[in-house]
Amino acid sequence: MSLQNFGFFAVLAAIVAFPAERAVSPSTFRTVQSKSVEGLRAGKLLVASRDLGDPNFQKTVILLVQYDPQGVIGLILNRRTKVPLSRVLEDLKAAKDRSDPVYLGGPVQTPLVFGLLKSQAKIEGAERVFGTVYLISDKTIFEKTISTRPDAGNFHVYMGYAGWTDVQLRNEVELGAWFIFPGDVSTVFNTDPDSLWPQMIRQTEMKVAGREPANAYPSARQEDRGGRGHDARTTTSARIAGLTGGMMPE
Repeated sequence: MSLQNFGFFAVLAAIVAFPAERAVSPSTFRTVQSKSVEGLRAGKLLVASRDLGDPNFQKTVILLVQYDPQGVIGLILNRRTKVPLSRVLEDLKAAKDRSDPVYLGGPVQTPLVFGLLKSQAKIEGAERVFGTVYLISDKTIFEKTISTRPDAGNFHVYMGYAGWTDVQLRNEVELGAWFIFPGDVSTVFNTDPDSLWPQMIRQTEMKVAGREPANAYPSARQEDRGGRGHDARTTTSARIAGLTGGMMPE
């Protein structure tokens, strides 16, 4: 899929607002897969580490929907707004009665609109991300999909996206900015998106409890040029906090 043809523009006549943080409800998530860059591909989930300081991506869970030489694109799953779908897709007649909220998919090109749909049947013109999850980025397919009145629990709409170059994302993962999880339908369409990051980050901490993850910090103790030892965690945390947050370079 060409980045130039990715998504369509919608007129947004509303202010994006985020709900206040809510209590975390119990749920079950798959075990973290790895922090190895070899695990990066479309269909994987990125979970921001506690050290990721960029406000655009703090405490986010992202589904990678495209991963190829042209670039990497992801949609933030846990930033639900109070803006109804009918106000974002006001040019689509089929959306005029939709009150389900849209999500902020990322800081890049927020006028662009994307959809994620759970479907057992193949959707012509849509991109299969993994399993039964399809990405919709074409206006005609959007209107056709909405006209079937999909349940809000199986259909989410996103404004904007997160973008990286392949090298950029690999560097961030190697610095410890992201954990990589397998794609999971219940995570993508979770009814309580505010609970996603707290529970998934706890999964990573349960996995490494009592031991230091082998690749969390390439070297826990490094020698500087003058031969004086220093803790690499401090350096790593500082570098993570200064990341650009996955935005595609101009």
